[in-house]
Amino acid sequence: MVRVYCLIIGYIFGLFQSGYIYGKMNGIDIRTKGSGNSGTTNALRVLGKKAGFVVFIGDVLKLFLACYLTTQLLNQGHFYNEIGQLLLLYTGFGVVLGHNFPFYLHFKGGKGIACTAAMLLVLDWRLAMVELVIFVATVLLSHYVSLGSIFVVIAFFIGWILFGHFGLLSLDPSYFTESCIMILLWALLAIFRHRSNLKRLAHGEENKLF
Repeated sequence: MVRVYCLIIGYIFGLFQSGYIYGKMNGIDIRTKGSGNSGTTNALRVLGKKAGFVVFIGDVLKLFLACYLTTQLLNQGHFYNEIGQLLLLYTGFGVVLGHNFPFYLHFKGGKGIACTAAMLLVLDWRLAMVELVIFVATVLLSHYVSLGSIFVVIAFFIGWILFGHFGLLSLDPSYFTESCIMILLWALLAIFRHRSNLKRLAHGEENKLF
């Protein structure tokens, strides 16, 4: 049941829709503008750099706070040390579910990439730095944020497997397979949420960042 509790905690925090709230403060429903989602990239395109920054920070903070609460509630010494990273993964996945599918907005939210970036920092800063390089390089070379986002979630899964193989994770090895399944589901969800971007990329119709 502890995994279910982590998912619930994460989902509740994920319901804080930074993009939607910021848009409403400026008199618009951001989900009716641009790409139609309430994430950082759409806020940047529709409302400008300040909005993009504020929304990104809001989405990052809600994951940090959810993981902090999980740590405080479930930190029980030896037990938490063995399974801690796995519990944080469940919490983070819950945040993404709440961010992507907020029930009070008819399940129409964002795509969870800013939350994923925050999750990488929570899990392992070294993995986060690798992902940052991949994202920045992809966006600079292609000018497509969506492509960078897709590469990041794929690299998240591959990187986690490699870190586990070389013993760079603090997670107990007996939970490693379960953690890989969680991250695979995470990556598949992100790719699914980018399905319209993939179609536009295939037809050369995707919006470029610059």
